[in-house]
Amino acid sequence: MNAIGYVRISVKDQSKWSLASQEKYIREYCTRNKVELIEMFIDDGKKSYTFDRPDYIALERFIKSYKGTVQYLIVLDHDRFSRNLAEALTKIEYLEKKHGLKVLATNEPLDLDTADPMVFMQRAFKYMMANQELFTIRRRAKIGIRQAQESGRYVHLAPFGYFNSREQGGKSLITIDESRAFIIQKIFRDYLSGVPQFLIYQDVKKLGFTLTGSDAIVRVLNNAAYAGLIRVKANEKQPERYVKAVHQGIIPEHQFWRAQELLNLNKRVEKVQPRDDFPLRGILKCYCGTSMTAGYSKGKKHYYGYYRCLKHGNVNIRDKKLHDDLETILSYLSFTEKQVEHITKTANSTLKEAVQIKLKQAEVKKEQLKSVLLKIERLEERLVNDEIETETYRKYYRKFQSEKSLLNEEISYLNNLQEDILSEQLALLPQMTALPAIYKRSNLNQKHSLLNGVFKHGLSYSEGAFRTPYINPALTHNLLIMNEKGLLFLEQPDQDFDTIPCGAEEGTRTPTPRGARS
Repeated sequence: MNAIGYVRISVKDQSKWSLASQEKYIREYCTRNKVELIEMFIDDGKKSYTFDRPDYIALERFIKSYKGTVQYLIVLDHDRFSRNLAEALTKIEYLEKKHGLKVLATNEPLDLDTADPMVFMQRAFKYMMANQELFTIRRRAKIGIRQAQESGRYVHLAPFGYFNSREQGGKSLITIDESRAFIIQKIFRDYLSGVPQFLIYQDVKKLGFTLTGSDAIVRVLNNAAYAGLIRVKANEKQPERYVKAVHQGIIPEHQFWRAQELLNLNKRVEKVQPRDDFPLRGILKCYCGTSMTAGYSKGKKHYYGYYRCLKHGNVNIRDKKLHDDLETILSYLSFTEKQVEHITKTANSTLKEAVQIKLKQAEVKKEQLKSVLLKIERLEERLVNDEIETETYRKYYRKFQSEKSLLNEEISYLNNLQEDILSEQLALLPQMTALPAIYKRSNLNQKHSLLNGVFKHGLSYSEGAFRTPYINPALTHNLLIMNEKGLLFLEQPDQDFDTIPCGAEEGTRTPTPRGARS
């Protein structure tokens, strides 16, 4: 009579039996019962709830190849075979009927009558207990993971930019990998500057970024661990929340929360990818609000570049005109040497006063922070009291956390702002006299960062001129000249009248909504 043996242990197994011990008892069982053990199959670190295990699959292939030569499958105990009650009984029935193979544990006699209803009941009870133990192990693991997360510990394999280590006492910890941390900082910095994700990916891949997939950048931006936070998922008793991590963050917390806001907004934004020859793709919009694409059209002798609106076929603008006009605008946005000299002289004479003003501003920010903390507290109370939906809670929780982290960052900055730091910032002012040269020398990624810094809400083009709802306030000194020359117009967005009218303090009503009857 021939038999094959099967031993298994999982990564999270709480069994006292090692693989070697299981094999030893199986061999002793076969020797004692005068059965020849012709093969041993070993699944190391495989789950017990499914039979989708490499060596078990090989075991079934072996049985099919040598059908009729094997009469027994021996396991140490039935929980080594499986911890899934239904799957185990189904598999045993299949092996017996299809291959004439009897599945036995080392504590069962060789001549066990598996057709006996009592044997079936005993086995069913054993597998039920094994199944229950598996659920208990899983529950303990979940509780352990949640407790670790609530205490601020990252419990998974270290993400890119960190490596796994241990504290004194043996507790797990992730530690910053200094050789890679700058890549994570660059990803957040560029994304918050308005650089498209695919450009960010191209840049950081050259620097050693190893994550792959179309969502690689999003996975980084969504990982709170980079901000020194641990996300604790919601359960029946508590809502989703973020706790301060034991490990050190790579980026400031406010950058993470700002990225979450932008990711949520960008879900609905159409994606237009820029190119080196068309750097305004992804920034420039048509008068209708559609992001403009770009490409080449064949003329009589040459190919000519155009920016065009996909919704309006008649909107085609030569790339050379737009690029030349933009360069002219950047020259008007640049400071003159006299302006830099005046700003520097004035600022240097009032540095001490400026520091005092910053400290007062910090006190104002602290009051604003108290208000935000109160909002977060009230928000959690409303969720617990079933006054708001979970999705509404998440939306405003992230919003308030973003405000909180940004205020903390501003308070820290204002409190630490000293005269020498202000002097260092003033030393950079001369660079602002040559924005066109800086733009030309920049790569595509840097050009987008620069333009998004100047025109926070992008640029549109209509009636032969650039238009924008926002220009960095520090660069508006020549706005009137640009208006007169028909280069750039600052246009405030239309007032939104699609709101419910309400009375002001004096009783005056707000403008009538569009479409309302008189």
